[in-house]
Amino acid sequence: MNVLITGGAGFIGSHLAQRHLSLGDEVYLLDNLSTGSLDNIESIRYDNRCHVVIDSVLNEGVMNELAGKCDIIYHMAAAVGVKLIMENPVETIQTNVRGTEVVLKVANLFKRKTMVASTSEVYGKAMNIKEGEMKLGESDDFLLGPTSKRRWAYACSKAIDEFLSLAYYDEKGLPVSIVRLFNTVGPRQTGRYGMVIPTFVQNALLGKPLPVFGDGTQSRSFTHVYDVIDALVTLMETDRATGEVINVGSGEEITINELAEKIIAATNSKSKIEYVPYEKVYGPGFEDMDRRCPDLEKIRRLIDYSPKNGIDDIIRDVIEYYGS
Repeated sequence: MNVLITGGAGFIGSHLAQRHLSLGDEVYLLDNLSTGSLDNIESIRYDNRCHVVIDSVLNEGVMNELAGKCDIIYHMAAAVGVKLIMENPVETIQTNVRGTEVVLKVANLFKRKTMVASTSEVYGKAMNIKEGEMKLGESDDFLLGPTSKRRWAYACSKAIDEFLSLAYYDEKGLPVSIVRLFNTVGPRQTGRYGMVIPTFVQNALLGKPLPVFGDGTQSRSFTHVYDVIDALVTLMETDRATGEVINVGSGEEITINELAEKIIAATNSKSKIEYVPYEKVYGPGFEDMDRRCPDLEKIRRLIDYSPKNGIDDIIRDVIEYYGS
């Protein structure tokens, strides 16, 4: 196949490109390098089946040309990371909403099978009011904060992406699926935009304090990028995913305090945990979630999905990446 990946030089996009090349496909990578990097695709960019286009997903002419050449489209390009969102809210909204609009428009012209990457952020604070061990399901209600808090701009923009994708499916018959990714982590991810595991690992290796925001009792689930790529490729292959919104993540939860302690132990570091108020990093009134963990029943039913890598595997591989 010919495969188009927007955000192809990004963390997830580069792994996805590598996988499709290994399957014998031809890949076209579009990236404006705002958060992606040519370093991520250094091992594949000179492959004669890999075509790198340095441009924006907002360039409709370029997108039209690339979509016409390809059989399937992965739309991975987005403004990502809480830090980036807080610092550049206009870019976040424009890139995410307008970018997805362009992708869906050109995909529909050629009726290309398309996958749109969304995020667990769309659930907002929904899990804070769930009781016991309940997890976030694709049909659960959202609970977002007020528009006066830019923290929720990213979640709202990705929710609009989902609505627009499903509208193209319902109204125009575009074969599109939506994947809600839960904290994807692994080699090549940077801590530049607030991603916690690469930040902790880099600091631990350097003997610097590990910055834990808030009191560290908030819990998250982390998914190895290799498991995510397995899921995306398999979901793209099945028609059962078309028109669906699907959680992609891990059911394993860990608090940020426990995560920091694991990383300090795994690196044999003398680093200490340093507690940092949210307000100091993101400004007054910042809101965070107590928990965020996906219900994976749907993806298991669709493709018999089961992550192969746990949190210890993730930490090991990130340490190996930064320590090499």
